[in-house]
Amino acid sequence: MHYGRALRARLAADEILVTPDVHDPLSARVVESTGLYDAVKLTGSGSAISRAGLPDAGLVTMTEMVDHAKHTQEAVDIPVIADADNGYGNATNVVRTVREYVKSGVAGIHIEDQTFPKRNGDVKGVEVIPFEEAVGKVEAAVDARDERDPDFVIIARTDVRRTAGGTIDDAIERATAFAEAGADVVFVKVPESRAEAERVGREVDARLLYPCSGTAMRLEPHELEAMGWDIVLYGRLVMTATVLAIRETIERFHDEGVSVLLENEAAFAESFDSVHQLAGMSEIADIERRYLPAAALEKYDGTTGHDVE
Repeated sequence: MHYGRALRARLAADEILVTPDVHDPLSARVVESTGLYDAVKLTGSGSAISRAGLPDAGLVTMTEMVDHAKHTQEAVDIPVIADADNGYGNATNVVRTVREYVKSGVAGIHIEDQTFPKRNGDVKGVEVIPFEEAVGKVEAAVDARDERDPDFVIIARTDVRRTAGGTIDDAIERATAFAEAGADVVFVKVPESRAEAERVGREVDARLLYPCSGTAMRLEPHELEAMGWDIVLYGRLVMTATVLAIRETIERFHDEGVSVLLENEAAFAESFDSVHQLAGMSEIADIERRYLPAAALEKYDGTTGHDVE
């Protein structure tokens, strides 16, 4: 499947696109298994902490992020939108960043107008580059998209509202300029009130992504759709659920012992045959049956363990 093309087709639909965050291939596969969502967003902060145990402060490199995105997209058959931070440098770096993400197979990326090194857009201390430089980076991303894969989706993000003295007028100005530069979607981080969200939806003539994460207002998809937004990202949803579930399970295991393990395994089995099936072990068995000699398949006879055939 060409995931960029699939994402573009979904964006062309009238209904708002809801994208839960995921932080690794496993969380992406679990979200996909529900059959409820048409795409997922690979969180930058979640990727940094799950892959490297580091905060989202520009410490994870472009090659690490691309590799993480590649494996996440390979794990699922729905489009993955990856976080490309600030493009990892100036416009020259952005060109290579887009080329590398295109090769990774993901549906698209978002690139922000923060300074280098960047920081998570939900913590204090955010700074952005000058207006003209920011527009130039979006133009570079768009040209690299057109050169390598016109169906790859470029989402241009502005964090100017987060900066000292940054206004919603500044955000609307940048969002409009990014759209005029050829961005497929504009990501505004983040309106500080319902009135500001309505203004962005009304005044920016582009597809819009609303980040319902961090300190942003928590709004329902139908509310945002009515305001003119086209994508809503529910960040921290999956990562927070993962962290809380791990902590609760480990604490209970400490107090209650193996009964917790058995309880979890029973609950898991209600949704999945086994973790091995979720990971795709049955596909390995299928490949073996198709291409290995019959004698090699005798390893399945008389052995014990989960059935993966």
